[in-house]
Amino acid sequence: MKTLGFLSFGHYQPVPGSHTRTARDALIQTIELAIAAEEIGIGMAAVRVHHFARQASTPFPLLAAIAARTHRIEIGTAVIDMRYENPYAMAEQAAAADLISGGRLQLGLGRGSQEVALRGYEAFGHVPAEGTSDADMARHHTAQFRLAIAGHPIASTDPAAGPSTGLPVEPRSPGLTERVWWGSSTRASAVWTAEHGMNLMSSTLLSEDTGAPFDEQQREQIDIYRETWRSAGHERTPRVSVSRSVLPVTSDEDRLYFGRTADDRDRVGILNGAISRFGRSYIGEPDVIAKELAADAAVAAADTLLLTIPNQLGVDHNARLLQTIVDHVAPYLR
Repeated sequence: MKTLGFLSFGHYQPVPGSHTRTARDALIQTIELAIAAEEIGIGMAAVRVHHFARQASTPFPLLAAIAARTHRIEIGTAVIDMRYENPYAMAEQAAAADLISGGRLQLGLGRGSQEVALRGYEAFGHVPAEGTSDADMARHHTAQFRLAIAGHPIASTDPAAGPSTGLPVEPRSPGLTERVWWGSSTRASAVWTAEHGMNLMSSTLLSEDTGAPFDEQQREQIDIYRETWRSAGHERTPRVSVSRSVLPVTSDEDRLYFGRTADDRDRVGILNGAISRFGRSYIGEPDVIAKELAADAAVAAADTLLLTIPNQLGVDHNARLLQTIVDHVAPYLR
């Protein structure tokens, strides 16, 4: 394990016990937690992107704000739903955030998960071409985005201004092309990710099921990805991340929120018409869950572990949670 990060879904809701009652609360507290996480020694601050919901939705202003207030911690997304994105406008925004950060942006992209809105991306002006799916559209947007951040011309100068030349988007940030990840939930999409030279981002959901335990299936996905990467002949070493819910119980407050008997079983269900397997949560005494997490086959194979946090419990609670993981859980993962 090389990098330990946190992943916030940016939930906000005016309900009893919530420390993020408004969108401003969630945004400001995400910035404050990233600052605290950097001081603790956490290596990445990542946000999940959802639309039409009381969660984080537009990541780049938030990531730029974190970048301006921190110095070392990586900033990222896990993931941006590319069905909703204008790839060229996004290329400008991503490059600007990366430049502010000094090259710390780790950009997770994907087809996205099920949203509350029915074909919400169409409300954003994006409709799949005839004969294609929304997943095809997400991959097409991703290809356009990657060409744009690499500096490929996407427009021509006005002939009235002189000889016609190709124009790339500006600004551009060197190195960002190598810090693009794809959110994969199947072995086939892991192969596609490797073939296209992107880092692999795998979460606590696999949208296929072979009957094996979740971590073993995810480890197989990672192994297939790395083998495909080698076969494709890419020169650099790719990065691989997995996400886990890790909740150490060390106080009465923790016991109030999480102190139930941990369910150490995977869950299998139907999502978007496919049999899907969800990974377990790690809840309990720090030394116990540390040993359990160290035995997780996919965690052992990844170089980055993103910890999903209960962001509505506030900055202090989550900073203490991360400190406990760094002190008592992370040593088992090295």
